[in-house]
Amino acid sequence: MLNRYPLWKNLLVLVVVALGVTYALPNFYLPDYAVQIKNERGEQEVSPRELNVALAALEQSGIAVKASQIDEGAALIRLTNADDQLKAQPLIQRALHDLQAEFVVALNSAPTTPDWLQSIGAEPMKYGLDLRGGVHFLMEVDTNSAVVDRLEATEQDIKRALRSGSDRIRYAGAEIVENGKVLQFRFKDSELRGKARSLVETNYPQFIVSVSELSDPKNAYALNLQMSDAAIREIEDFAVQQNLQTIRNRVNELGVSEPLVQRLGRQRIVVDLPGVQDTAEAKKILGKVATLEFRMEAQPNASRSSVLPYQYEGRDVRLERDLILRGERVFDAQVGFDPDSGLPQVNITLDSEGGELMHRATRNDIGRRMAVVFIETKTRDRYEMRGGEEVKISEPYVEERVISLATVQAALGVQFRITGLAAGEARDLALLLRAGALAADMFIAEERTVGASLGAENIELGATSVAIGLSLVVLFMLVFYRWFGLAANLALVANLLLLVAVMSSLSATLTLPGIAGIVLTVGMAVDANVLIFSRIKEELTKGASPQLAINGGFDRAFVTILDANITTLLVAVILYSIGTGPVKGFAITLSIGILTSMFTAIMGTRSLINLAVGGRNLKGLSIGWQRT
Repeated sequence: MLNRYPLWKNLLVLVVVALGVTYALPNFYLPDYAVQIKNERGEQEVSPRELNVALAALEQSGIAVKASQIDEGAALIRLTNADDQLKAQPLIQRALHDLQAEFVVALNSAPTTPDWLQSIGAEPMKYGLDLRGGVHFLMEVDTNSAVVDRLEATEQDIKRALRSGSDRIRYAGAEIVENGKVLQFRFKDSELRGKARSLVETNYPQFIVSVSELSDPKNAYALNLQMSDAAIREIEDFAVQQNLQTIRNRVNELGVSEPLVQRLGRQRIVVDLPGVQDTAEAKKILGKVATLEFRMEAQPNASRSSVLPYQYEGRDVRLERDLILRGERVFDAQVGFDPDSGLPQVNITLDSEGGELMHRATRNDIGRRMAVVFIETKTRDRYEMRGGEEVKISEPYVEERVISLATVQAALGVQFRITGLAAGEARDLALLLRAGALAADMFIAEERTVGASLGAENIELGATSVAIGLSLVVLFMLVFYRWFGLAANLALVANLLLLVAVMSSLSATLTLPGIAGIVLTVGMAVDANVLIFSRIKEELTKGASPQLAINGGFDRAFVTILDANITTLLVAVILYSIGTGPVKGFAITLSIGILTSMFTAIMGTRSLINLAVGGRNLKGLSIGWQRT
């Protein structure tokens, strides 16, 4: 019989629509405004005492709390509105400041999705900065430290060059002076200094070379190497660009969709993370400026000027000042477990040059101990009274600690492992190293939440205009195509639900361009039905029976609809592959909408029409303004 779907096709349409409704439901549960508290060290949990301190501060300030809880080591305080949320963050930070721990207090959007939906993986869509807002970081790069690091690295190269030449040039000492601006070599006589100057000027054009006389009678002849302005600018640009790429990699590790990471001025980086659900985790990862240094333990008879003092497991250790390599040589880092002890470890893979440096440093030092130094740039808050008001001041500082001190059992190469870490430390260290090393220290200079850039009123007006447009389309279909238009409208609603469900399942971020993609998808879905109904009209005009007209209309329109949607899908794929930010958001929404609209416009609409008139002996058919 014509226009009768087999049972499995009707069940397929029903199941797909039911799944669409289920996975679109979380978007109807609006999230709560919340503040999240996490311990800066991921392996330490927030205690009930610390949560009570935060709640007491809010109660004293008259801020109502909807609910509070501790889940997976983090505290979450739900509030009633955005104003209370913005007021609560600094109050909680101040209340927790005097406790013997460091906390990350971040604004959050706490989901209200029922447990039964969460248990099947149903989550609401994320919204971009232009619709829902997100978190904004302004990060400042310490370019001065990048210049000093380059001087230190060049110092080792020049030392090797002086020692390795056919005419070995003996120097009495070397150090960085004038606040990290000048690399100074000292010599016993002017002849050695002259040879060294000739070598440096020939091989290191980035330096401005000058000489001076020192008060030390034994080493009075100094050779001063100062980087040129062009060389300093090149180092600064490289440091900012490297940090920019590293932050992008870290954002990718966080799984944030459509982030904005861009340079601002000479030494600042702006990071906007739209639709972030866990801003505390974002701040923790992006705010951690960390790298590794590998150094050999100093010999017992080493001079004080050639060693650096550290603490390891409560005792003093001395490490060589000469550096083996830093974290930028790390190619990959993965968390694993020691097969003997079962404790966490980080499996590190170096690049080829790093492997060569590591092999050269350890091949003749088997039996000695090598240290892994973890260097992290953090910020410390303190409060001062200024003008009768308490003001928070954030100061950056560098924390260095030895996380591993192990005996070298054999010459190391491109692959080795770091043991003796806690589970949280191993995970964070692997993430930071895998995402890329920073070329210079960096700290968060400013952090704030970003409201909808269009403003609440503009967003409301935009949503109203979209609703009016959709209503007019629905009304047009009903008036012009009668009950066929009703079937098309039901399929259109199903298309929107499927589109929202797929975007929610993929954790896609909805932006204003994405809404434009949804509106375009709605038009394309209706357009497909208009093509089908026009074909049915043509078949009726030719004298075909109603059942043959319906069947012929769907069959003849299918190829046209398929061609139109495939070409549009190709354009969407190209936009996604070469576009960035909002362009990708538009392309994703359009691509998903094309696939869902083809399903609902062809299978969904036909299933409804088949259920209504399929197999019946129709004498006439009312479609549009024509009656046959």
